[in-house]
Amino acid sequence: MEEREDLKSILAFLPVVARSWNLFWPSQVVETLKDLARGPQHSGVNSGEVLFAAISDLRRSLSLSSSFHPLTPCAADGYALFFDEIMPREESGKWFGEVVPALANLLLRLPSLLQVHYQNADNGLNTALRLLDSQQPGLVFLSQELISALLGCSLFCLFPVIDRSAKHLPTINFDHLFDALYDSYNQKQESKIWCIIHYFEKITSRMPTGFVSFERKVLPVEQTPLRISYPKAEFWSNSVIPLCRFEVHRSGLIEDQSSGALEVDFANKYIGGGALHRGCVQWCRYASSFRFSGDYVDERDADSLGRRKTRIIAIDALCSPGMKQYKQELLLRETNKAFCGFLHLSKYQEYSRLVQENERLNRDSAMIQSLDYVDDIGIATGNWGCGAFGGDPEVKAIVQWLAASQARRPFISYYTFGMKALENLDQ
Repeated sequence: MEEREDLKSILAFLPVVARSWNLFWPSQVVETLKDLARGPQHSGVNSGEVLFAAISDLRRSLSLSSSFHPLTPCAADGYALFFDEIMPREESGKWFGEVVPALANLLLRLPSLLQVHYQNADNGLNTALRLLDSQQPGLVFLSQELISALLGCSLFCLFPVIDRSAKHLPTINFDHLFDALYDSYNQKQESKIWCIIHYFEKITSRMPTGFVSFERKVLPVEQTPLRISYPKAEFWSNSVIPLCRFEVHRSGLIEDQSSGALEVDFANKYIGGGALHRGCVQWCRYASSFRFSGDYVDERDADSLGRRKTRIIAIDALCSPGMKQYKQELLLRETNKAFCGFLHLSKYQEYSRLVQENERLNRDSAMIQSLDYVDDIGIATGNWGCGAFGGDPEVKAIVQWLAASQARRPFISYYTFGMKALENLDQ
């Protein structure tokens, strides 16, 4: 198992151990998790303070020493504050009596879940969990059960953190989240933790059986014969592709759209940004206004692979570009970033071939404009990079319209979120 290149790329950042063809937990970890799985009457874990002590035992068993894999100074206080003071007594009893034991049983299955994952990834198309180098595209399929187990490791702070920054990997353990709750309490921080706690309550009562896929798309800087490369300014100035339909929504949210469109996440260059610290600018109800509002039931259909038909595109805009955002180089960067996210690569390549063939024959722009869209899936977006990042909303609207049109998407549904600068956007 450890000879697999995909697993080798990420093994140092996983909490499990590999030997020969097997992944496993060290024996001390197994014993601690089994104690937790038997419930608080056996393990004694009935408070946030004692839970953090158990987490510390697990970390010692994994050799996650405080010098090389330190936790934040106030993490223990944060766990105690949330579970012993903020969480109501009745819910606390259910959490320690039912949820924590179920999470421990889930973590006991993590090595086998990972082994099944890597075995299923041998399907002709590498879909295994792995690290990708810069400018390297890739696709990863994860079962929701495996995702749940990995997030359980985050709650218990079991991921090694040494060298993560060298690989440009963001925070993964939840110690920063609880540390910030104690160090500078505010309601948005508490609400973020409630969302996560509710997630664990849901998956331990009924484990979801679907899958989630993650794809990294790339426009190579270097020209390659079989892939679409990073377009230059001339590509855009010479394009004869017609603009797609542009719909303006002055109310509503991107995630509420019902047309099956791709939903744009206004991402940080690290997906999630500072959400596991103090940040909250990528969450519903922007920044400090974010609140946990209760259970959500996803009623969207699933596809043949068991994935919900919710497609999210994470594209990072320029941060604080100022007047430079109007220069050609940065306009090109933003347009190409959106273009890359909006592309359906396999279908677009065939479409692009037809366009090039037509241009060689007679450059008949009418023929080019009559070509079908790559599919019937449009783009649901809004003021990308225009809040905390300081982008010009009118420019970003045009940039995304150009990118969606060039990617042969049939429409853009643009949500203005009531921004005054865009009140005449549809005129």
